[in-house]
Amino acid sequence: MTIVEAGDALRRGKTTCIELTEQCLARIEERNGDLNAFITVMADSARVRAVALDKELRSGIDRGPLHGIPIAHKDLICVKGERCTAGSKVFEDYVPDYDATVAARFEDAGAITVGKTGLHELAYGITSANPHFGVIRNPHDRERIPGGSSGGSGVAVATGMALMATGTDTGGSVRIPASFCGITGLKTTYGRVSRYGVKPLGISLDTIGPMTQSVRDAAISLRVMAGYDERDPATGRLPFNYVPPMPCPISGLRVGVPENYFFDAVAPEVRSAVERAVGLCKSLGARVVRLKTPDVEALNLVSRTILLVEAPAVLEPYLENRGQFGEDVLALLDQGRMVPATDYVNAQRLRRLFVQEWRQVFRAVDCLLTPTTPTAAPLIGQKQMELDGVTHDVRLATTRFMRGINALGLPALSIPCGTTGDGLPIGLQIIGRAFEEEVVLRAGAALEDALQA
Repeated sequence: MTIVEAGDALRRGKTTCIELTEQCLARIEERNGDLNAFITVMADSARVRAVALDKELRSGIDRGPLHGIPIAHKDLICVKGERCTAGSKVFEDYVPDYDATVAARFEDAGAITVGKTGLHELAYGITSANPHFGVIRNPHDRERIPGGSSGGSGVAVATGMALMATGTDTGGSVRIPASFCGITGLKTTYGRVSRYGVKPLGISLDTIGPMTQSVRDAAISLRVMAGYDERDPATGRLPFNYVPPMPCPISGLRVGVPENYFFDAVAPEVRSAVERAVGLCKSLGARVVRLKTPDVEALNLVSRTILLVEAPAVLEPYLENRGQFGEDVLALLDQGRMVPATDYVNAQRLRRLFVQEWRQVFRAVDCLLTPTTPTAAPLIGQKQMELDGVTHDVRLATTRFMRGINALGLPALSIPCGTTGDGLPIGLQIIGRAFEEEVVLRAGAALEDALQA
């Protein structure tokens, strides 16, 4: 059930806030033991809030589209009085006495938080195989990863344990689980959503975005999340108040399709599904523009260098106790501590040049279409994959179409665009200009409608 469908049923008297909440809690009870999507389930407080919100509706108080909607928060987003672990032993007993701005805004909008979702340790990885809180499993094949770092949020939405879940994206951590779990995930423009009360990883790369069952649900959620916050000076003041109409016309929209990099080393089924989506755009009246993009391999190196340095800088106070960290995260933190300051400064210089080059790309097109990930979900524990006869590291291959977008600060939407022969979801990525989430959501909604027709 989508947020739009649940909201309609709620206002027509076909369901209640408590019924929606009980449905999600029942699904958590049924599936979480096997899939491990949640670290903390907030059943008692969710029920109390649902009863109060039903009372508000009966008295004529309607807080908007999120009123009575069960949601979940990734467990590095602070919720007052609830443990916030960041998937780490470092913070396993941390209980904040305040709400993150994102959590407070959903609270004001009438959403019901059913729990805190699991993640890759400290949001620093793509598998969500957490050494402290257990392996999170893909609902389409429990032997496969759900993606990370927002793996628990992806699983929660894909299985109906929540109708929306927050995620964070520093190098693909919303879009990867969206692709692997077959849901919608929006990486927002850097500065679109406040990071206050959200445990950081890469301070110049971190973004927060919604993970939902549909593009319109993502837009509804972003309307609540977005906006200036004086406690996060990086937030912009540009307003966001858009939900794609139905039908959603894209006639005349200039849709770019890269001729280089983004279709190299891609599984044939992924390439075919994305090309089908490109064809649908053309049939809907969009103008398809084939073009070359700036050096994405170099852009990825810039983004990876920046994160390697920023992550240990953020976690420096805790690094003396090395036993608190999992092996994969500790290896990355150690690697980052050895990067010379000159490399970091030069990476930031190159970043500015790439931003200028990509602005030129978006003078020719309104958005870009690419695969989200080059393959469907890998197996748990899989370290390498073969693409076009070449062996690739799973982590580097999985993030190769997304990591650089964080360095550019651009919005990017992942939507399902097909399945493999094994029934695994395939993701399509739509990239737009900074603070033009409306464009990627418009294109995404039109394609979602066409793909579901």
